[in-house]
Amino acid sequence: MATPDTAPPAAESGQCPVCKGTGEVSRTVRVGRKRHTVGKQTGLCLNCLGSGQNPD
Repeated sequence: MATPDTAPPAAESGQCPVCKGTGEVSRTVRVGRKRHTVGKQTGLCLNCLGSGQNPD
């Protein structure tokens, strides 16, 4: 009997745990005196420097 293939956990597959392999992370952007949330801004993952691979 064949078993279905399952994906290994992110830590074993070599993906960065912070960005989950995308190379980008999002931060909430807040403006004004009362710090209203206006959206999100994406940027380069500093853990893997945008490669998406686990640096360890």
